[in-house]
Amino acid sequence: MRELAYLNQFFLKYKWRFLLGVIFVVVSNYFRVLQPRVIRYALDLVIENVHLYRLYGGFGAQDTLVVNIGKILLFFGGLTLLLALLMGFFMYFMRQTLIVMSRLIEFDLRNEIFKHYEKLTLSFYKKNNTGDLMARITEDVSKVRMYLGPAVMYAVNLTILCVLVIYSMIQVSPTLTMYALIPLPILSFSIYYVTSIINKRSEEIQAQLSTINSTAQEVYSGIRVVKSYVQEKPMGTYFGEEAETYKQKSLKLAKVEAFFRPLMLILIGASTIITIYVGGILVMSGQISAGNIAEFVIYINMLAWPVTSIGWVASIIQRAAASQKRINEFMKTQPDLEVDNQVKPSPISGEITFDKVSFTYPDTGIEALKDINFSLKKGEKLAITGRTGSGKTSLADLLVRMYDVTEGKIWVDGKDIREHNLPHLREKMGYVPQDVFLFSDTIENNVRFAVEGADLDTVKQYTEYSAIKDDIMDLPEQFDTLVGERGVTLSGGQKQRISIARALIKEPEVLILDDCLSAVDTKTEAKITHYLKTYCADKTTIIITHRLYASMEFDRIIVLEDGRISEQGTHEELMQMGGYYHDLYEKQRVEEVEQ
Repeated sequence: MRELAYLNQFFLKYKWRFLLGVIFVVVSNYFRVLQPRVIRYALDLVIENVHLYRLYGGFGAQDTLVVNIGKILLFFGGLTLLLALLMGFFMYFMRQTLIVMSRLIEFDLRNEIFKHYEKLTLSFYKKNNTGDLMARITEDVSKVRMYLGPAVMYAVNLTILCVLVIYSMIQVSPTLTMYALIPLPILSFSIYYVTSIINKRSEEIQAQLSTINSTAQEVYSGIRVVKSYVQEKPMGTYFGEEAETYKQKSLKLAKVEAFFRPLMLILIGASTIITIYVGGILVMSGQISAGNIAEFVIYINMLAWPVTSIGWVASIIQRAAASQKRINEFMKTQPDLEVDNQVKPSPISGEITFDKVSFTYPDTGIEALKDINFSLKKGEKLAITGRTGSGKTSLADLLVRMYDVTEGKIWVDGKDIREHNLPHLREKMGYVPQDVFLFSDTIENNVRFAVEGADLDTVKQYTEYSAIKDDIMDLPEQFDTLVGERGVTLSGGQKQRISIARALIKEPEVLILDDCLSAVDTKTEAKITHYLKTYCADKTTIIITHRLYASMEFDRIIVLEDGRISEQGTHEELMQMGGYYHDLYEKQRVEEVEQ
C-alpha cells in the first residue's frame, strides 16, 4: 500500500462522496443482515405451529391453524422481500457514489500525469520511449482505477458486512460463532502467501505490456521503413514473440488467481459443515433453536462471496500497486530546468549574447558546446553552419531553453535567460526544428497552432510568406486537408514550409530556423528568404544550415566544429580566411553552375 498512498490526495478531494458511499454500504448491509433473522423467526414459528398442529389432531382447530401458518409465512416472505428491495436500493446508490468517484479520480489522475509529462524536459523523452509513456497513462491508470472503485467498494463492503454478520452471530451463540469461524485464520494465511506472488507477477506483466506497446508504436510510426525493407514478417515475428511472453506471464498469474476461488469455497463449505454439526449438538442441549442453525448457515453463505472476493480484491490491489509504482516513477521525476512561474514577463526585443557558453547533455554526458561567444543585436541575421554533430542544434535548443547551459550564460535583452518567464520567452521565439513535426489535424489548425483564434485569412497570409499557399490551394480540401500522423500525406518540403508558416504566424521577436529549407528548391528558397529580408527585417533571425543562401545577407556567420566556433565573421571575411566556409561555398557554387 506504500505506492498507493499517492492516491490518498484524491480520496481527500472526494471525501464527502466517499463517506456517503460508506453510509450506503452500512445501510445496505444492515437490511441484508436482518433477512436471516426474519427467516429464523419464520422457521421457529413454523416448527412450533407444526407441533401444535399434531397436538390438535382430529380437532377442527387444525384448519384454523393451517390458515394462520399460511398468513405467518406470507408475512415473513413479504418482509424478506421488502428487506431485499431496500438492500438493493441502497446498494445501487453505493455503486453510484463509489464507482463514479473512481471514474472522477481516474479523470484527474490522467490529467495530472499528462500535465506532468508536459513539464518534463527533452532529456526525459530521450531516455523513455513513447510506448512506455502511453502504457502508464492508459493501462496503468486503468489498473489503478480498478483499485479506486471495485476494490475499495468490495473491501469496505466486506469489512462492514463481516462486522455486522459476526456481531449478529455472537448475539445468537458465541460458542457456535467460534466454531463457524475456525477456517478464517487459514484463509488469512493463504491470502497473505498468494498475494505476494500476485504482486511480483503483476509487475512483470505491466512491464511486458509496455514493451508490446513500444514495439507496436515504433512499427506503426516507421511503417514506411518496415515496408521498404520488406521487414513485415520479421517484425510480426518479433511482436508475436513479445506477445507470447506477455501471454505466458498472464497465464502464470491466472493460475495463481484460479487457486483462490476453490480454496475459498472449500473453507466456506467447511464452516457450513461445522455449523450444522455443532449447531445440532447445541439444539439438542436446548441452547439454541433449529431456526438459529438456519440463520447461521445463511450468515456463513452470506460471507461466502465477500470472503471469496478477498482474493480478487487482493489481486486488483496488487496489480494497482504495481501500476501505481510505475506511475510514481515518472511523477517523481523532476524537470532538469529550474522554472520559477512567479517571474513576471519582461519585454523581449531580440538582443542575444552567448557568454562563454558550454553545454553537456545531462542524459548522455556528451559535451556538445565549448566556450561559445557571440552577440546579436535586434534585427540582425545570423547563419550557423558546420559539419554534422558540430553542435548547431544544441545551440538552438539552449536558445529556446530546452536545456540550461552547463557553464557560462546566455543573455536575452541584457537579462540571464534563466531569469526570464519561460512561457513568455518561448512565446517571443519562433522555432522550426530540424525534425519538423505536424499534428494529425488540418493544415489550417497546424499553422495556427501557436496563435489561438487566428482566422483563415491570417493563416493564408503566412502560408504565402512561407511559399506553401499555392501547394495547399491545389489540394482537394485546401486548408481543411488532414495531414495524417506526423504529416505523412505531405512531402518533406511541404512539411517544412508549413512548419515555417507556423513559426511566422506568431510574429516572434527571435526566429530560429534549424536546417528547415533543406527539402525545398532554389526558387522556393528565394521566396522565403525574400520574406525574411523584408518583412522580418526588424526580427532577430538565426538560420542553422548546411547550405549557404546567396540571396540572404547575413550580419554574421558562425562556423562550428566539434562544439567550438572555428570561424566567425561576415561572408567576405570568411571567404578571405580560406577555411571550411570558403570550401563549402565554392563547392556549392560549382554545383549550382553544373545544374
